[in-house]
Amino acid sequence: MTDTLHFPLSAVVGADALKLALCLTAIDPKIGGVLIEGPRGMAKSTLARGLADLLASGQFVTLPLGATEERLVGTLDLDAALGEGRAQFSPGVLAKADGGVLYVDEVNLLPDHLVDLLLDVAASGTNLIERDGISHRHSARFVLIGTMNPEEGELRPQLLDRFGLNVALGGHTAPAERGQIIRRRLDFDSDPQGFCAQWEAQQQALRERCQQAREALANIPLDDQALAQITERCFAASVDGLRADLVWLRAARAHAAWRGASRIHEDDIEAVAEFALRHRRREQPPMPPHQNNTPPSNTAEQPNSGTGQGQWGEMPAQALPTGARRDVPSWPKKP
Repeated sequence: MTDTLHFPLSAVVGADALKLALCLTAIDPKIGGVLIEGPRGMAKSTLARGLADLLASGQFVTLPLGATEERLVGTLDLDAALGEGRAQFSPGVLAKADGGVLYVDEVNLLPDHLVDLLLDVAASGTNLIERDGISHRHSARFVLIGTMNPEEGELRPQLLDRFGLNVALGGHTAPAERGQIIRRRLDFDSDPQGFCAQWEAQQQALRERCQQAREALANIPLDDQALAQITERCFAASVDGLRADLVWLRAARAHAAWRGASRIHEDDIEAVAEFALRHRRREQPPMPPHQNNTPPSNTAEQPNSGTGQGQWGEMPAQALPTGARRDVPSWPKKP
């Protein structure tokens, strides 16, 4: 654990879906992290910081919004290069986050090439730097947590797909729950140590549950029956690529370990379905309106084939799409 006290995850009111997703990534970091969507003031960063306490190192590193590529991956140590004439690696944010949580606030506002690089390292667990006359490789295994407010811009679909799980927080909270959230936050701000001590028993139980699930994870098989269900549902959801299938299967196994089960059940698959599909599911195109082209049954209006007369080649008029009707505003007349 770090010296900085974070608001305990066990003390967070509501947000049960997000807390579950965070615990699953703590159990199996190979899931690929969590992308949290929601409006401002929904305690997204508070929940992400609470996750660090569930990991062995407890390390929590934040990537600044204006970070450069050198700040992210590391670069040449100028003091060693200029003072001693030797090339030496200076670690960046990725090296500091190894074994902990890397938190990226407003990830949708980062340059795309930085997000792509960040997701590559998160997936491989290794950061390779070859620049400025140095070649260095180091471990970078961390749980990636990104947050974004969709009102401020979207991520490209290719980058959305790289996040393992996706959870959306609603902006409307019931008055009673809002009051409980504010009261706990005020208690924490007034006495962080006392508040954390008050919730230590629940927090320790949460740590132990995650640790036991991590130890049991390897013994839970990724069986073909669970995979068949997941692939069928991914196909039905029209998701692109195969990452959804892999993430969904790993998340379902982590959920089985979270429950203390020995194998993946249908309940585990269903519990994480929306996490894996929400940001990958494609909208189905609207069905065209049904047109009844059945010829009229009134024989009096049918052409007389016996006399060789009739309206040959005449086709019924086709309906043309006109779109939604737009109301024209009524502007006041000039005096």
